[in-house]
Amino acid sequence: MNILQAGDKAPSFTTTAVGGPYGSGSTLKLADLKGSPVVLYFYPKDDTPGCTTQACGIRDAWREIKATGAHLFGVSIDPVKSHEKFIGKFDLPFPLLSDPEKEIVEAYGVWVEKSMYGKKYMGTERTTFVIDASGKIAAIFPKVKPAEHADLVLKALRGLGK
Repeated sequence: MNILQAGDKAPSFTTTAVGGPYGSGSTLKLADLKGSPVVLYFYPKDDTPGCTTQACGIRDAWREIKATGAHLFGVSIDPVKSHEKFIGKFDLPFPLLSDPEKEIVEAYGVWVEKSMYGKKYMGTERTTFVIDASGKIAAIFPKVKPAEHADLVLKALRGLGK
């Protein structure tokens, strides 16, 4: 498993982005965003209680987040169709990245063994990466509490300019 730290170069990727300026889906490469801060927030599954709270928190803070000049993406292993429904149901203004092959979650070290009711399984750990304009990881927020997520992201983005 990849254990990334602040200061490391962010792992590159190419995937499908859905929503926001990417509409019903288009190819996105992390390298295309160099020169601007990027937030990648990894979450377990579309339209589940915690993930919905997290996404709606970002939605509600979207004007402030966008004003920082950063690109923000939610990332899960859900397929494009699931992302489209999630975006539509909750009127999410930001794009989601589809990673069904688990390439991005593995590269960022968030595909981990989890446990629920004594049963072990593999899943995405709720983690956020803030990447600076040069492509280096500026901050990592592991095991983010969904209701606090938007405030953490805003604070980190505002700190990048200092």
